[in-house]
Amino acid sequence: MPLTRQQALDQLHAWTSNPSLLGHARAVEIVMRAAASKYAAGADPEVWALAGLLHDADYDQWPAEHPQRIVDWLRAQGEEDIAYAVSFHQTKWNLPPKSQMDKCLLACDELAGFIVACCLVRPEGIATLEPKSVKKKLKDKAFAAKVDRDIIRSSVELLGVDMDAHIQFVIDALKPHAEELGIAGKK
Repeated sequence: MPLTRQQALDQLHAWTSNPSLLGHARAVEIVMRAAASKYAAGADPEVWALAGLLHDADYDQWPAEHPQRIVDWLRAQGEEDIAYAVSFHQTKWNLPPKSQMDKCLLACDELAGFIVACCLVRPEGIATLEPKSVKKKLKDKAFAAKVDRDIIRSSVELLGVDMDAHIQFVIDALKPHAEELGIAGKK
């Protein structure tokens, strides 16, 4: 039986208590659900969403082992495609992409986190955020310094899409969930 969202949420919450990581998991889930329709005709948006939701599920407790524990758990659930996508997003493992889902998880993960960070420093949050503002912040190495700009660049290239268009896609995917994600800005 396929993994359900509730089972995935239960696992995420069993291993993750950091509110920022939980918010990031939700943001990447949202973007990956949208990416399935945009980047892979016929892909199951729920499977892609689960990859986004669980990609960092073991990071809070076991950062040095990440993502081995969640990959092992996913494989035990029979979710090899999701497990591989999560493995691929750990670029230090130097795995080749096997699917569009693999490429999208990598191209959406760091960028979604970066866009959320951009929203948090804007009075209007995501409401008026544009790709040019995101790209300007990407050039500022002091802003969200832990975000790997090379991964953002190379993953969007691997996906084979225009950077501005992909940034806009992520903004558009997150915008309807602004209140839930805390990126609606100050009212």
